[in-house]
This record gives sequence, C-alpha cells and structure tokens, in this order.
Amino acid sequence: MNERFQRGAARQAELGGTGGVRGRVYDELADIAPDLHRFAVEFAYGDIHSRPGLDAGRRELVTLGVLIALGGVEPQLEAHLGTALAAGVTAGELVEAIMQALPYAGFPRVLGAMAVARKVFANRDLLPITPIESDSSTN
Repeated sequence: MNERFQRGAARQAELGGTGGVRGRVYDELADIAPDLHRFAVEFAYGDIHSRPGLDAGRRELVTLGVLIALGGVEPQLEAHLGTALAAGVTAGELVEAIMQALPYAGFPRVLGAMAVARKVFANRDLLPITPIESDSSTN
C-alpha cells in the first residue's frame, strides 16, 4: 500500500470505516473494476478528504449537496449520510441540508434524497426527526 492509500484508509476509518453501503458497492464491482476501490480511497479520501480547512461534517454536507444535485446516486447518498452522522452532523441538520438543495436541484432530486435519508434514519432508529425551529425574527 502506498502513502496515499494509507492516508485515505485512515481517514475512512476515522469517518466510520468502509463497511456497509460503501464497502458493498466496491465489493459488487471488484470483479470488473478491482482498482476502483483503491482509486476512491487514494483520491477521494487520501488526497481530498484529508485536506485541511473543513471539518469532516462540513465536508460531508458539501458532498451531500453535490450528490443530491447529481441525482441517481442513492448508494453514495446512503453512505455519505451515514458518514455525516458519524462526523457529528445531526439528523435534523441533514434534513435541513437536503431542504437547502431544493431551489438548486429541484423537487425530484430532493424527494429522492429525503427518501434515502429516511431509510438511513430508520435503520439507526432516529425517527421521527424533530424539525429545527426557526427564529421568526430572522425570516
């Protein structure tokens, strides 16, 4: 293993490991793309996710925004919602972040992302989610 892979694997472990959805996605593709997992670990986690400047929770919120905008990436949304929770982002904050994508990504993508979030929260016994109260003086 090279230094980038080791740094990336350490960062993934810090964020909750490579098991679950993320590990399953790589495992399902290993027979046709065995290097894909290594590239993801080296580049996404060893190079990008390990950079200074943003904490893990903020990085996950950015990642989720991009995934929502892309659409059709439910396994990645599921994995990164779990990672965001492990990084200390609350379920209520995640719901609000998904709502924030509405004017930019549209209803179909936000509804899809919310359905994935509901699944993640249900699997972690986090339902129902209490909405974050707004301060009416700032609206």
